[in-house]
Amino acid sequence: MLSFKLNNRRRSLIAFYLFIGPWLIGYLAFTLGPILASGWLSFTNYDGVNPAAFIGLDNYREIWDSSLFWKSLWVTFYYTLGHVPLSVIGALCLAVLLNQKIPLLSLWRTIFYLPVVTSGVAVALLWSWIFQPSYGLINIFIYQVFGVQGPGWFFSDQWSVPAFIIMSLWGVGGPMLIYLAGLQGIPTQFYEAAEIDGAGAFKKFWHITLPMVTPVIFFNMVITIIMSFQVFTPAFVITKGGPNYSTYFYVLYLYQSAFENFRLGFASALAWILFAIILIITVLLFRWQRKWVHYESVR
Repeated sequence: MLSFKLNNRRRSLIAFYLFIGPWLIGYLAFTLGPILASGWLSFTNYDGVNPAAFIGLDNYREIWDSSLFWKSLWVTFYYTLGHVPLSVIGALCLAVLLNQKIPLLSLWRTIFYLPVVTSGVAVALLWSWIFQPSYGLINIFIYQVFGVQGPGWFFSDQWSVPAFIIMSLWGVGGPMLIYLAGLQGIPTQFYEAAEIDGAGAFKKFWHITLPMVTPVIFFNMVITIIMSFQVFTPAFVITKGGPNYSTYFYVLYLYQSAFENFRLGFASALAWILFAIILIITVLLFRWQRKWVHYESVR
C-alpha cells in the first residue's frame, strides 16, 4: 500500500513538471534571463554588435547628469498626475452608471470596453486627427460653440501633455470592467438595510459602495500608475517627443537610447532606474492603503 502511494505521488509530480515545464522554460529564457542580462548590461558599454565592456557606474552617473533624463522624468510624472486620478475616478463613475438597470445594458458595456482592444497605433492616429489644430474635430467644435480658436494641442508646449491625458481616457473601459465585477460582488443586504434606515442614493454610495469597492480602487490605481510610467506608443507615433521635448516620456527616451543611438547598456540602466522608481511608488502605495482600503467590513 505504501509503495502504491509513493508511485502515485511520483506520477503526480512527473505530470506536474511536464505541464509546468514549457512555461518554466519560457519564463527562464524570455523573462528572467533578459532581466538578469539587462542588469549586467547596465554596467557596460554595449552597442549590440561589439562585446560589452564593463564601465561600472558610468551609465548611472551619466544619467544623473543628463538633462534629458530629468526632463523625461518630469514629463512622465506630469502625465501620471493627470492621467491616474481621471482614469480611476472616470472608470468608477462609468462602472456605477453601467451597473444600473438600463435598456441595452450589455450593448453599452461592450461599446465602452471596445476601445481597450483597439490597436495603440490606430488610436494614436485617430486622436492626432481629432486634436489637429486646423481641422480637428475638437477645435472645430470650440470655434463653432465659443467663437475662438482652440489650442495647438500636440503642436503646443503647454497643451501637448494635457492632450495625451485627455486621449488616455479612451481606455477607461479596462478598469471599468474590473469595477463592475467589484460592484456586483457587494451584498445587496447592505443596500436593503440602508433603504430601511431612509438612506438616499448618495449616502448609499458614500457609506456602502465606496468603502466596499476600495480594494478594487486600490488595484486599479496601482496598475494605472505602473502603466502610466510606461506610456510610449502615443508619443512615438504622434509627436516623437516634441515640441521642444514637451512630450519626451521616459520610455521614449529609453527606446531612442537603445534602438536609435544603439546604447543598450545606457538604456538598460534607464530601465533599472524606472523599475526602482515604480517599486518605490508601489511600496509607498501599499503602506498608504492601510489607512483607507477596507477588505473585510464597511466602516
